[in-house]
Amino acid sequence: MTIEFDFPLATEISRNVDTALVEDVGAGDLTASLVPGERQVRATVICREAGVLCGRAWFDECVARLDPSARITWHAADGDRIAANQLLCEIDGNGRALLTAERSALNFLQLLSAVASKARIYADAIAGTGEQVVDTRKTLPGLRIAQKYAVRAGGGGNHRLALWDAILIKENHIHAAGGIAQAMAAAQQVAAAAADRCKFIQVEVENLDELDQALQAGAKMILLDNFDNALLRQAVAINAGRAVLEASGNVTLETIRAIAETGVNRISVGALTKDVKALDLSMRFVG
Repeated sequence: MTIEFDFPLATEISRNVDTALVEDVGAGDLTASLVPGERQVRATVICREAGVLCGRAWFDECVARLDPSARITWHAADGDRIAANQLLCEIDGNGRALLTAERSALNFLQLLSAVASKARIYADAIAGTGEQVVDTRKTLPGLRIAQKYAVRAGGGGNHRLALWDAILIKENHIHAAGGIAQAMAAAQQVAAAAADRCKFIQVEVENLDELDQALQAGAKMILLDNFDNALLRQAVAINAGRAVLEASGNVTLETIRAIAETGVNRISVGALTKDVKALDLSMRFVG
């Protein structure tokens, strides 16, 4: 399937793989040198549990760095649902190179597939409501873009990528600026000056009075922080379609459906990227 993602990935993938290989290989793989340098092998990657595949490009780059002539044949695409014991890919290449690339390549594939799998579970939980589950900035350092790509592969949406591409006015910003109206006015000036990269202005509110203040200040995106479902429904009624409403705070798989049914537009879930367990994958030499 095609993953819509509005950030150029090639440079990011190269940077991620650079870091991974320097960390893992360093001055050279001592153990791989036990294998004759000319030996060519075939390897397979199997998924040991059901999930959603993600991270092929990172995997491919790890292998290509060690063996540019290696051939990888994939049997599933990023975003595809995969089953336990499914063959994901076959690799023909140099034995030493594949042994050296194996852990870094699988680390990317396991992590990004885990994120995509979790995003798919949450997206499925609110299917039919018309609402969207989105991620946060609670990502692993250095892997922000990769994890946000994985969220998209799993059917979720992205909040801002980072501090540089949108404005989110939170409690401390409001306090320091002197109030919601003052913070919104300042944000509009900043957004105008950075129009080439600022995608939106969003303001966080903690009660219905602050919601009203934000609407009066012209907010078009509002984050409802830790509202219970009754308050969310009231907020939707007060908003009357004027701004995009996002619910946030302690959202779980058990509560997300009821939150979506209040009528908010988006639900942000930090767990999509920070509470993930690597998908169980295995590489084996065959033949």
